Amino acid sequence: MLKDIAACWVAAARPAVLVTVADARGSVPRDAGTRMLVAAEVSEGTIGGGHLELQAVATARDMLAMGRVESLQVHQALGPALGQCCGGAVTLSFGPLDAEALAHWPAQPRFHLQLYGAGHVGRAIARLLGTLDVSVDWIDERDDAFIPTPDHIRQVAVDAVEGEVSNAPPGAFYLVLTHRHDLDERIAEAILRRGDFAFFGLIGSRTKRQRFTHRFKQRGISTEVITRMTCPIGMPGIEGKEPEVIAVAVVAQLLSISSVQASPRGQERRDQSAANVAPR
Repeated sequence: MLKDIAACWVAAARPAVLVTVADARGSVPRDAGTRMLVAAEVSEGTIGGGHLELQAVATARDMLAMGRVESLQVHQALGPALGQCCGGAVTLSFGPLDAEALAHWPAQPRFHLQLYGAGHVGRAIARLLGTLDVSVDWIDERDDAFIPTPDHIRQVAVDAVEGEVSNAPPGAFYLVLTHRHDLDERIAEAILRRGDFAFFGLIGSRTKRQRFTHRFKQRGISTEVITRMTCPIGMPGIEGKEPEVIAVAVVAQLLSISSVQASPRGQERRDQSAANVAPR
């Protein structure tokens, strides 16, 4: 995640410029709030590529070469002059990458996810989520199953993993894909009984869903809550059983749902879900 890289650069006292899309009008490659880091030899992140980004990097490196980075805003119309056909306009903000810039970095991630399972698919999903502005609790019984991840993916190794469900914030996302069906079932039941999830995905076939649904109904969980469980998981149309392909399909699904949830209509659905929490 870009903020993690920024924090490392600040800790290492690496001279760098923070370039931010301060304002965006019309058709533009990236929205307001998008950030990019520019050092003398390397840049991280992107404000949309093309000539706009080339000019921004050049401006930032001119500042670094002078040994003084001051706050600057540049308004740029996108069009023939830049060789870009977007047609909109952006205002870019330039400033030093320092502790103050980190303190004002937006803290709101796209979503908070509890990811259960550190097998092949879980690790592939974690690799992708490591590049995104999300908050993840990655949970497994096996301490040696995890792979190195950025700080925003917190690794939790516990025996009674289903107990972690109660620690998630309201409106969290959940993905359950452990190495055992009985463990999947226990975690899924805890999530359904809590009921205030924004998304709950369970890996498996339609047959697995039918079996779990039958058992959950027998235990008194309402049909209304059970129908909100997504199983199988993954964005429709992305075919393949390789862990990496499944991971792409699942992360695409999470991003799609988080975008819908961020809309005004999505907020209404979240409020309704919170009002219909399943009985414990």
